[in-house]
Amino acid sequence: MTLPKHVHLIDVGPRDGLQNEKTPIDTAIKIELIERLTAAGIRHLEAASFVSPKWVPQMADGAEVLAGVKRKPGATYAALAPNMKGLEGAQAASADEVVIFGAASEAFSQKNINCSIAESIERFRPVAQAALADQRRLRAAISCCLGCPYQGEVPIAAVVDVVQRLKDLGTQVFCIADTIGVGTPEHTKRVIEAVAGVIGIERISGHFHDTYGTALANVYACLELGVSTFESSVSGLGGCPYAKGATGNVATEDVVYLMHGLGIETGVDLDALIDAGAWIAEAIGRPYAARAGRALLAKRPQPTA
Repeated sequence: MTLPKHVHLIDVGPRDGLQNEKTPIDTAIKIELIERLTAAGIRHLEAASFVSPKWVPQMADGAEVLAGVKRKPGATYAALAPNMKGLEGAQAASADEVVIFGAASEAFSQKNINCSIAESIERFRPVAQAALADQRRLRAAISCCLGCPYQGEVPIAAVVDVVQRLKDLGTQVFCIADTIGVGTPEHTKRVIEAVAGVIGIERISGHFHDTYGTALANVYACLELGVSTFESSVSGLGGCPYAKGATGNVATEDVVYLMHGLGIETGVDLDALIDAGAWIAEAIGRPYAARAGRALLAKRPQPTA
């Protein structure tokens, strides 16, 4: 078994990690988080979401965030755009990548975006066409690939069907997400292998929540299959508002610690990343949730009086 020599990390903390926070977060804090992440070596992140402020008020300042960030050369600043109005916002803000999002579960699709899977694909069609015509990268996030809070088990065939439909739209990268964190390594492997049969392993991004403590095990299972792109969130921020008990995304710090322990290159300075994670946790009044981050922080020399 040969693991990838290098992995590509997408930090979703500035968007997925912060979007469900009830207390409004200053635009300046969001901008500083993004800049701290890129300073630590993160070269791909979700920076904004152009959805209706009525549904996600925390993300209403996406244009201001992207306008205020000092952009690192070579870094990709992505934005969610579920419809043409959202795409126009992403274009005006010069987002490098457009992210569309659907679900492999009919029940979740209805609860999350108020339409069927088939209807959601049709909504995305003009968005995908316009984004690609505008020379922007197109990534698709697919929720509930390993389980759904409403219908329970999600057939692998349903995941493959959604992937095929999104492939037909011209999607370049496919995020296979365990939205509620119920996945186990063997289940993860079966899903990834089935999806790889349609799009190839190189176009898959793994996205795991840590509700049952299996996120890193699932990441490793993906590595064994050759997956080399993963989505994670600094400080483990985030969660799913439609899934009771679902915890945040796997922490970027924990993923980087694992990769470095395996001799896999990430391009990330773990110490600087930990500083960013501890900073944002304090800034929004959350406990610092990255386990590797907490352990390494505790080992640092304490300042003397």
